[in-house]
Amino acid sequence: MKCEEYKLKRALISVSDKTDIVDFATGLHDLGIELISTGGTADYLRACGLPVVNVSDLTGFPEILDGRVKTLHPKIHAGLLAQLDNEAHQKQLEEHDFPSIDLLVVNLYPFEETLAREGSTHAEIVENIDIGGPAMLRAAAKNYRWTAAVVNPQHYKETLTLLQMNNGCLPERVRIGLAGEAFEHTAHYDAVVAEYFRTQRNSSFPELYTLQARRGKNLRYGENPHQSAVLYGKFTKIFNQLHGKELSYNNIIDIDAASRLVMEFGEPAVAIIKHTNPCGVGIGSDLREAYNKAFATDTVSPFGGIIAFNKPVDEDLAQMIHGIFTEVLIAPEFSPEALELLKKKKDRRLIQVDYNVLKKSIKHDIRSVAGGYLVQNPDDVLLDEDALRVVTQRDPSDDERAAMLFAWKVAKHVKSNAIVYAAPDRTLAIGAGQMSRVDSARIAVQKAKDAGIELKGCAVASDAFFPFADGLLQAVEAGAVAVIQPGGSVRDEEVIAAADESNITMMFTGMRHFRH
Repeated sequence: MKCEEYKLKRALISVSDKTDIVDFATGLHDLGIELISTGGTADYLRACGLPVVNVSDLTGFPEILDGRVKTLHPKIHAGLLAQLDNEAHQKQLEEHDFPSIDLLVVNLYPFEETLAREGSTHAEIVENIDIGGPAMLRAAAKNYRWTAAVVNPQHYKETLTLLQMNNGCLPERVRIGLAGEAFEHTAHYDAVVAEYFRTQRNSSFPELYTLQARRGKNLRYGENPHQSAVLYGKFTKIFNQLHGKELSYNNIIDIDAASRLVMEFGEPAVAIIKHTNPCGVGIGSDLREAYNKAFATDTVSPFGGIIAFNKPVDEDLAQMIHGIFTEVLIAPEFSPEALELLKKKKDRRLIQVDYNVLKKSIKHDIRSVAGGYLVQNPDDVLLDEDALRVVTQRDPSDDERAAMLFAWKVAKHVKSNAIVYAAPDRTLAIGAGQMSRVDSARIAVQKAKDAGIELKGCAVASDAFFPFADGLLQAVEAGAVAVIQPGGSVRDEEVIAAADESNITMMFTGMRHFRH
């Protein structure tokens, strides 16, 4: 007999998430399928009027160890693993009076939910590690030809319809699909548990690194229209879309970049982003002042860009930005009046973010490469105060020091090679992502000239050392009087001498911020 022709006789149901399970079980019962279940699920189904056989009655063995052992029994696993076209298997089932279990409906203890719940103790978290459920799912999925495994409540209706259409049978292609999903389910579950124990032993990079994330949403396309894309993970739990068109792949990347940048500041700050690079950044006594400073850096590029605010947006600020074409606005809160006004542009995305949750969520930076992944700790350190030192004869003034540190915060978020000219409270010019550091500096200066911005007396930050004095002298020629850079070049002394000769002040951080 082929599995497509085998009529299901018996289903074992054990679910933590009871969504739609009564309707599904009722449909199975109506098809003449016997229902077997574990304690809590059995009580639930029985209370809904369904006849259910307890697992303990089937096995002749009680649930023990506070329910830790209930389905770990040969009668259960033989029923799940028996190949019904194998005469030896059939004979052994008959000898031991083991019934075949043809359908397994299982979802696992709520480990992720317990882990996410504030106040959960280590003991509670560990107790919510499911043992019997994954064991049964793996058994059923391995034996997919004769035991169908259903883990997702979204498939209940479809599975029931197929059983009704096929006289209680399931096509093999469906069984294969369900088996694959069952293994994905247990793999994800185990990965979450492994990640929890990894954090308990402070191991950053385990020998076996498993990516684990649930599908969040399908995207219309990826970086380009011919690329398919899906968003996985908890992005939508950190960034709540209040209004506007569906987020694109590129929007999501820019939202992440803008939010990480604006988090660098405690005072009211605004970051304007285009293609992950900042167009302008400003701070002020309030967001309106900060926005004006950020926008003044580059009044052209912000159109169609992303704007991130680190404080709530009120109606007055909304009035200022409403007329400018922007793809996305990000803030921890929008006042009702601001929201009403900003929603008048139907396509503009309004995103509410919890920066505290965002900060906690950043654990690893992961990039795919041919045949694998690069995994690193996030670049979440601005500088080492102990390593920060003035290397020139002239010490910086308070304003020069403030301008250098402001520029350094921004340079950390600019694609390498990065050059940032800044005042203590705003960016003045940004050169990003050029193959030569000199070219980045040249572009920044030209953009300042185009915008009519005076660079005389400003500070400049470079994300990595100046390999030659020419890059520094170009900054001096543009008007910089203070330079902050990592240092570490074999020609550091030459660069320091050029700074002293120009009577500028320079600080070495001892730390670079490449961003590829």
